[in-house]
Amino acid sequence: MPSSLPKGFSRPFLKVFHILEAILLVAITLATIAAMGTEFIHVYTNKEIALTDILLMFIYLEVLAMVQQFVTNGKIPVRYPIYIAIMAIARYITLGMKELDGLFVVWLALAAFILAAATLMIRIGHHYWPYERVTDPTKNLPDD
Repeated sequence: MPSSLPKGFSRPFLKVFHILEAILLVAITLATIAAMGTEFIHVYTNKEIALTDILLMFIYLEVLAMVQQFVTNGKIPVRYPIYIAIMAIARYITLGMKELDGLFVVWLALAAFILAAATLMIRIGHHYWPYERVTDPTKNLPDD
């Protein structure tokens, strides 16, 4: 449904919003790269690479992939945050395996399985019922 706001308000608002969006995307990218650099320094100083370090790097990689998807397509597929959640659960289990209660580990594994199943359902749904192409919303604004 097109906006009922006047174009004189909508266009400047959208320009400001796009600028703010770009600034935040750059900030997220820089913060993720800085976090990756810190993790590399941590691995280098400890002279040991643990599975948790590798899983954390995958989380950072998924964040960068989300930024890339948003810049390329203007949207983030819902499966990217799900991938991050699965990796975070795997890292949490790996980090606290000795301290975690066995039943809690089972619940975490079940949560990861549910997220993986949800991703599979989303992918199947996209295959059989793909999204329709959406045109630029600023072109559908009513004339004043």
